[in-house]
Amino acid sequence: MRVNRVITAVDAHAGGEPGRVITGGVLDVPGETMFAKMQYLQRHQDGLRKLMLREPRGYPALCCNLILPPTHPDADAGFVIMEQVEYPPMSGSNTICSVTVLLETGMLPMTEPVTELVLEAPAGLVRVCAQCEQGKVTGVTFRNVPAFAAHLDATIDVPTIGSLRVDVAYGGMWYVLCDAADLGLEIVPEQGAEIVRLGEMVKAAAREQLPVAHPDNPDIAGVSIIVLSGPPTLPGASSKNTVVVSTGQFDWADSSTWTGVLDRSACGTGTCARMAVLHAKGQLPLETDFVHESIMGTTFTGRLIEETTIGDYPAVIPEITGQGWITGMAQYVVDPSDPFQEGFIVGDLWGGITP
Repeated sequence: MRVNRVITAVDAHAGGEPGRVITGGVLDVPGETMFAKMQYLQRHQDGLRKLMLREPRGYPALCCNLILPPTHPDADAGFVIMEQVEYPPMSGSNTICSVTVLLETGMLPMTEPVTELVLEAPAGLVRVCAQCEQGKVTGVTFRNVPAFAAHLDATIDVPTIGSLRVDVAYGGMWYVLCDAADLGLEIVPEQGAEIVRLGEMVKAAAREQLPVAHPDNPDIAGVSIIVLSGPPTLPGASSKNTVVVSTGQFDWADSSTWTGVLDRSACGTGTCARMAVLHAKGQLPLETDFVHESIMGTTFTGRLIEETTIGDYPAVIPEITGQGWITGMAQYVVDPSDPFQEGFIVGDLWGGITP
């Protein structure tokens, strides 16, 4: 066997959402901040994302995280999140997966019953409190970057659907939020394909009609993801949701083609965005548990800790609690004769649009 690259990674999931964590094979990338490192990867080394997320080493629902040395003196480790079409500034499920891997593999020291640490995400510092027992991370609570609503009860026009009432909020990514019932949908796995199809249409319309940019970092701009909400089905849950993650670029010329997958978890940053909207509408006070149910029946628990401001927006500081599980460890290699140096996609699984 000949190889010209070896990447060591640990596979994990949080609430069902897969998050591969690269632990070896990439020493560092240029950049004075984690956001700058993310931009460098995106502009100059995007082949790493494609290699790890596309076939034959990846699959549509997979996310990937690259552990890097931190740039901030308060951080214990840094990480860059990679998804099928973007580099999110922050992700809840990927934070939980990364913390689980860092502690359970010994990359960072574990202290039982509680380990406190700070991760540096591209969006900023994320303070983490991990519950630990007998070498296992049994729960991860992280304090996210501030979340805020940019548009409340806005009306957008979605071709073939019509007028739709939506909210737009930042929870570490820019989300458009709407009720699943307004699209004639229920949040059940059986309707997954239709949820993706209609969700991509709503997302594209919101991106065009409700432009947004983060006041502190204008490079974080534009709606890229959607939360659809519905009534809970689990006892004790506050709400049920599903999130459509794009796997390609949506094309209005063929809106029958899906270009996304559903987040298998309750979605950490989506939960933060939803809580910010509910708080802005006076429906969720501080220090109140918000148990968010996923389409798979797993949950994340959110809580708003304090109020703040981001630019001209009233904002909140959210915390999210969930659990991750390691599912495998592997070394991924690239043979110089392999025709798929950056992987490939096929329309049977990835939709009709090439990312």
